[in-house]
Amino acid sequence: MTNQIFIESVNNIPTFKKRFEIVERKGIGHPDTICDLVMNQISVDLSKLYLKETGAIQHHNMDKALLVAGQSESNFGGGKIIKPIKMILGDRATFDVDGKRLPIGEIAINSAKRWFEKNIRFVNEEHVKYQIEIGVTSKELSSIFENPSSFAANDTSVLVGYAPFTETESIVLNTEQHINSKQFKDDFPESGEDVKVMGFRDTNHVDLTIATAFVDRFVSSENQYFQKKEEMLQEIDGFLKKNYDMKITAKMNCLDSKNKGLSGLYLTVLGTSAEGADSGQVGRGNMASRVISPSRPAGSEATAGKNPISHIGKIYNALSFKIANEIHTKVSGLDEVCVWMYNVIGSPVNKPRAVIVQPIITGQLGNTEKNQINEIVEKNLENIQEFCNELISGKYPIA
Repeated sequence: MTNQIFIESVNNIPTFKKRFEIVERKGIGHPDTICDLVMNQISVDLSKLYLKETGAIQHHNMDKALLVAGQSESNFGGGKIIKPIKMILGDRATFDVDGKRLPIGEIAINSAKRWFEKNIRFVNEEHVKYQIEIGVTSKELSSIFENPSSFAANDTSVLVGYAPFTETESIVLNTEQHINSKQFKDDFPESGEDVKVMGFRDTNHVDLTIATAFVDRFVSSENQYFQKKEEMLQEIDGFLKKNYDMKITAKMNCLDSKNKGLSGLYLTVLGTSAEGADSGQVGRGNMASRVISPSRPAGSEATAGKNPISHIGKIYNALSFKIANEIHTKVSGLDEVCVWMYNVIGSPVNKPRAVIVQPIITGQLGNTEKNQINEIVEKNLENIQEFCNELISGKYPIA
């Protein structure tokens, strides 16, 4: 099926057995994550538009965006937005098919508006302005889509996935998702969606640093701010003790300083630093694993917004993790596994130039295990069209 599948046993120490590990997670309201998720939603909606109007997905890549922070003035009891957030939406799309003009810019803006309405509670339409910089796709790249039965790779890239998740990665990811859960927001409405969690593990102890934007309309004073922060930390501590045996120490908003008033608090109007403190960009947020793990291998492409049927920067980013998880689950004796996928622009997406599987195993990898690995890789490549359809449906989270 593919040109070559390589299986290379490595004797590295698996990540969970290393003394040190660092993992980061940027939550849904972080400016970088906003860019990733908004542009990916635009790609999904454009894909659905192309299918409806033309019967096939056309060439597009929505993986370029810049969020320019606005300007706000927070205050106890509620502040105000002085200058709105600006989102520059860019890259390339197919605007005309068989003489029919498609409303690409309109779709992009409406997709972004719906995303904010669904995901960031206090960001309204007037809080974000949009600048469309989506150009017309090149003729050479659009030619990839002339034969819908066999798509060629949109780029030359190498991507990598791994399994399993370490407990540190799980702690960091699930802590952010817990803070951004509906139940937590109901209990602590002053907690904004802009949450960042950094975990530093030294042997069996995880030091967890959490940044959470507070929404000023729910905070009446400096004392109440620190009281609510302490209550949040107690709730998070209970969540961690209930779900994990590892020793975890959590702290929040480490720049806070008492007796400085507003200048000593992480207080926002809308619950995101994008309103006045921090800009964002596609590709600077979470990796395909949904966390940022510097001790893990990383591919050469961001996932968000890329074409789901031709751009291997998206397809292989997600598929390599799926394959790695299947190998780790189905092949016994593996401490850890990495799956590298490499292809060249113009080559069939379902026939990568190389798939390199690197199991970390104590002892020797036998022929039975090698055959299992080959079967798992080949089966996933045979079913790659179905996998791409699942990417369009949003089955695999990308950030």
